[in-house]
Amino acid sequence: MADSPDRRVRRSYGRQMAHPGQLFEGYRVEALLGHGGEAGVYRAHRVSGGPDGRRASVVAIKILDEHHRGNADVARLAREFRIARRLQHPHIIEVHEHGDFWMTMQYIDGGPISRLRTLDAQLDALAQVAGALDAAHRSGIVHTDVKPINILVHQAFSHGGAVLVDFGAAHVLAEDVWTRSGRPLASLPYAAPELLQGRLPQAATDEYALACTALEVLTGRPPYSSDNPSDLIDCHLHRPPPDISTMVPWLSKSFDVVLARAIAKDPDRRYQSCTEMIHHISEAIRR
Repeated sequence: MADSPDRRVRRSYGRQMAHPGQLFEGYRVEALLGHGGEAGVYRAHRVSGGPDGRRASVVAIKILDEHHRGNADVARLAREFRIARRLQHPHIIEVHEHGDFWMTMQYIDGGPISRLRTLDAQLDALAQVAGALDAAHRSGIVHTDVKPINILVHQAFSHGGAVLVDFGAAHVLAEDVWTRSGRPLASLPYAAPELLQGRLPQAATDEYALACTALEVLTGRPPYSSDNPSDLIDCHLHRPPPDISTMVPWLSKSFDVVLARAIAKDPDRRYQSCTEMIHHISEAIRR
């Protein structure tokens, strides 16, 4: 018996990236949203069973590349889905369906947080993500990869706000207590010293990354920058927090004090929560 068109598409899918119009697991692919080291994320919609193929709900679908579908890759994707599914929060990405090498999730239509242009919107988005991180921490989950591209915003920002995405590198305290990675899981411009030292992440690890992210969102630059990864690691481990007020005239010395605590080398010296930290940043800016 001849294969159906849908079966032929699924069987050949691994040989190439998806393209607009392609049918995959009952979803019609519309556009590529982004591509990381192991997977592509696409905008797609569920196709109804009717002959007209009318549009249903729009989703984002993450599909592992052909060369990243081994047991470990599939297990990581399943783990990411399971972690995100546990976290029911208005500013954490909703996940819907999961297959061997794909999953669907909430589609956020406004792009990354860097697209926000007003200070009020930027601070609101950062506060929303801080609340999301604090909720994850209360559930024993550390994101470990907070950065601007992992914070998406709704186009109608005043209604939907910001959403934290990508729990692929998340650390579950109860499950991973004996696990130590040989390499940092976070992106270097936002990586806390304890991650770079191979120590277990904690809530303060996300606070450090969120502080670096907040600075980039507000000023266009993270606290440390270098084209040399070794130099960047050394900055996080050893260099004092920069005095941003000397480089950004509209920021005060009180902002420097808040940032210095938020990215302290010792995680025990940071704020008690991400929400507290963003609150102090907002106060330093608005006073």
